Amino acid sequence: MRRKMKYPLSLLTVMALLIALSSPALSMHWTNKKPAFIKGEILMQEYDGATNDLLTGGLGKSGIQFLAGAPVFADPDNPTAEELRTLAIQTNFRAVLDPSPAGGWGSLYGPNIDPEGNPTLGEGLIAGKEYLAYTDDGTGRRNVTLMVQIPDTFDPENACIVTGPSSGSRGVYGAIGTSGEWGLKRGCAVCYSDGGKGTGVHDLATDTVNLIDGTRQDAAVAGKNSHFTAIDDPAKLEAFNAEFPDRIAVKHAHSRKNPEPDWGKYVLQSIEFAFYVLNLEENFGQPHRRGWIRKTITPQNTIVIASSISNGGTASVRAAEQDYKGLIDGVAVSEPNLSPRVLKKLVIRQGERQWTADSHSKLLYDYFSYINVYQTCADLAQPDASLNTGVVFRDLAVNRCASLAEIGLLTEFKEDGVTETTPEERALEAQQIINDYGILEEQNWVQPTQEFFEFNEAIAVTYANAAGRFSVTDNLCGVSFAGIGALGTPAPLPSAGLASLFGVFSGVPPGSGIQLINNDSLGGALQSRFSISSDGIQDQNLAAALCYRRLFTGRDENGHLLRGREFINYIRVRLGLARLRYSGRLKRVPAIIVHGRNDGVVPPNHSSRPYYGLNQLVEGKKSNLHYYEVTNANHLDAFIPFFLGFQQRYIPLHYYWDQAVSLMYDHLKNGTALPPSQVVRTVPRGTAIPAITLDNVPPILDNPDAADRITLIKERRKVILNIPE
Repeated sequence: MRRKMKYPLSLLTVMALLIALSSPALSMHWTNKKPAFIKGEILMQEYDGATNDLLTGGLGKSGIQFLAGAPVFADPDNPTAEELRTLAIQTNFRAVLDPSPAGGWGSLYGPNIDPEGNPTLGEGLIAGKEYLAYTDDGTGRRNVTLMVQIPDTFDPENACIVTGPSSGSRGVYGAIGTSGEWGLKRGCAVCYSDGGKGTGVHDLATDTVNLIDGTRQDAAVAGKNSHFTAIDDPAKLEAFNAEFPDRIAVKHAHSRKNPEPDWGKYVLQSIEFAFYVLNLEENFGQPHRRGWIRKTITPQNTIVIASSISNGGTASVRAAEQDYKGLIDGVAVSEPNLSPRVLKKLVIRQGERQWTADSHSKLLYDYFSYINVYQTCADLAQPDASLNTGVVFRDLAVNRCASLAEIGLLTEFKEDGVTETTPEERALEAQQIINDYGILEEQNWVQPTQEFFEFNEAIAVTYANAAGRFSVTDNLCGVSFAGIGALGTPAPLPSAGLASLFGVFSGVPPGSGIQLINNDSLGGALQSRFSISSDGIQDQNLAAALCYRRLFTGRDENGHLLRGREFINYIRVRLGLARLRYSGRLKRVPAIIVHGRNDGVVPPNHSSRPYYGLNQLVEGKKSNLHYYEVTNANHLDAFIPFFLGFQQRYIPLHYYWDQAVSLMYDHLKNGTALPPSQVVRTVPRGTAIPAITLDNVPPILDNPDAADRITLIKERRKVILNIPE
């Protein structure tokens, strides 16, 4: 363990410590004081591990797995906090894992798998205590949710803490199936944070909001206890509702706080909150005769691993870069959305392909706003027709291709005034444009399914609003959120749907009944995907896609500088994005990053690959970062059991994240060396789709072949990050 005591204490040192502990002035260092950032009440609930539990909400392995029914509310319009919690746990497990037995649930991972990898834990229920609180500045306008779970098996003699910041834009239970499962089964405390995102939903028509436990209340009654209130002025709310009825505000997009730069801070606060609750008298704090509680669980005697996946992994890496108190001992994350500062001399090479600084290290908003313009058209470029069945809206794709050609963003070939270019030819050009932006060809296959769920538009909308600190009243690029009626027009969410949002919503529309709305659709506001452009064409709201792209480039499609309000909006977005670059400095803390080569949400060329290269250069021989790239793995394990082709092609990346955290714990606990950076070559299940076995998911190797090692090659004027093909 990194903080192991090097020399025994002398008698004089022991005497000095005893004096310090008896002195009111000096004992403050040892006193367990509530962190100043914790505002309001701390909620605590104890679970017996039989009727309910920390890990599965009482559902157990069987109640979470694929096709198990959703928990039923006694009153669908007024679910209790415990009912919402159970639903949130089930939803968040299924949202990030493949919960099907054939895909590995119950055999490779899951609540029933013990730390040695054996299915011996039955339903996997875990008893313990759960603490919830807000971190805030006192205004109630941030109210970031922190949570700490302490299993009854926590051993103060082998104390450990694992962080679980939420992935995506999810609520505080977003990492329950990753960090929660790994940590709780090993007796570690797990500290979670929603990062200022989460399932804060303000229904503007009814003026109701979520509380910290997911239940809903009138915004005025909730006051500072509201998870998120978008408009607190009754007159402004009435005016907005009159012009834009039935709209919904969502915290990640509309909080006006641009939370992403602070994700690391919230992870560090969650760790401090964990130490505080661990040292409460009801847990492991020791009462002193003078009336204060002495801390017994400290950073000096506790292994702390910063972990999680996707945006949660992003937050943990940012926390490690910002950790000046020495709280974090190690980092183990998967598919993080990292934005390393650009190194012009860094070249990424994979086999015969290579990417220079103009095609790697791009910000997430940059490449999503770019892909959002072209992907609807590129969907038609997929050679595998079976994938397109049911997930590609062909008419919209053809129209998007034609609209892009009309404005000069795709090549238009004509002879005698007649267009000779086919939609498929346009789609191939669009696909090449996307790949030239640093997107791997290995990612192309998953993109149509992601486009089916409107990922590209959803992320462009959410992250533009967040970066520029826009209000819901700004209706940025003419897009808003609402439920929809039968004709696709804005409509109220059903009462039961609104009440259940804490349990089912991902934090980013569309989803759970909340849709993207094009306010500027010809003939009136309409669901964005099927809206009608000003020229009468249904091209999946290309106008908004171009608007979001301009907010990054500062120029229109003809290369002209923006003017007026749109220029001001561009400046706001770029100022927000400027805070997102990473330094690559991990202060020699041991770290592991795992990434799937087929990741279509967070492309390796714009995140883990260049971050690893940057870290190797800025920390040199002192670097302790290890990078494992996994073949045949995409960002969304949850898609594997649902979509044709995913089961045949992809293995669960979660299995390798689990390995990575275990490797890091063993390294910190026992000093075991971490495997070198490498490509892990997996074996897809193939067309017959048998149940997955260990043969499909070979381990991360202590001594990989030279041909599989990821290396950094320094040349005179450039540095090559070599990723084996």
